[in-house]
Amino acid sequence: MNKLCKVLLCLCLFAGMSSVASAQNMSDNSTHGPQILHITREFVKPYRDGTAHEKTESMFARAMADAKSPGHYFGADSVSGKPRTLFFSLYPSFDAWEKDHMAEQKNATLSAALDRINLADGDLLESVDQGIFIERTDQSLNSITDISHMRLIEIETFKVKPGHDKDWDDAVKLVKAAYEKVPGSHWAMYEEMYGSPGGRYLVIRALKSASEVDKSFGDDMQWMAAMGMDGMKQLSDLVSNGIESVERNLFVINPRESYPPEEWVKSDPDFWMPKAAHKPMGEAKKPAEKPTGAQ
Repeated sequence: MNKLCKVLLCLCLFAGMSSVASAQNMSDNSTHGPQILHITREFVKPYRDGTAHEKTESMFARAMADAKSPGHYFGADSVSGKPRTLFFSLYPSFDAWEKDHMAEQKNATLSAALDRINLADGDLLESVDQGIFIERTDQSLNSITDISHMRLIEIETFKVKPGHDKDWDDAVKLVKAAYEKVPGSHWAMYEEMYGSPGGRYLVIRALKSASEVDKSFGDDMQWMAAMGMDGMKQLSDLVSNGIESVERNLFVINPRESYPPEEWVKSDPDFWMPKAAHKPMGEAKKPAEKPTGAQ
């Protein structure tokens, strides 16, 4: 199969990832789905990930919980590419994002605590970036909105060539129509609004276990059959013309680096409240200044 076609074959993924909002906002995702995704990426220095990074991140979560901050988030560690942790914040609107950010700024005790922890965390990091994405419900398929029982996040980043938005839209329509015929297919599509020169789309798939990755290989034949020879040829042309680059990565959700809503904790306490972990959590990390924009 054409390599570029196989790339689009993975259009099945979440992140709502990716940064975080308020406990109420993340709870609302169970019925309404996120509209705004704020992602912060922390690239960890070589061999500074693992326990060392978990320790500083758990301090952030504890500070947020102690302050009863309404802002919630969850973290996920990379298992491919450069060592990094992504922090996902979800908001129903930019207004909600702003209110959450301002509330944290007005809390002097919390701000001081976060500043102290930032210094310790910074010693472990190589770089940090952030981005804000808008969910494209028209390009998503059976998007999973309840992240509380998910364990992995698969993210595929597409960079669309300038002036080729129609090629991208047409390609997604082809892929989505075929995947609608494959039982269990799901992903959430996000378009970057702030954070890079533009043209980036995230296809995010939340997974309960790695067995879903295994299953995706078996779905390929069904998808190709649904596409047909003509559809595959059309897709190959659209991808060749419109897509500049593609990158796919896998992340493991880390409860010790997260501040989830109380509803998530109640739904799966054994996961979100592991031994020696932090207090009940909610959603937002080092203020809203910590989100990113890709994988």
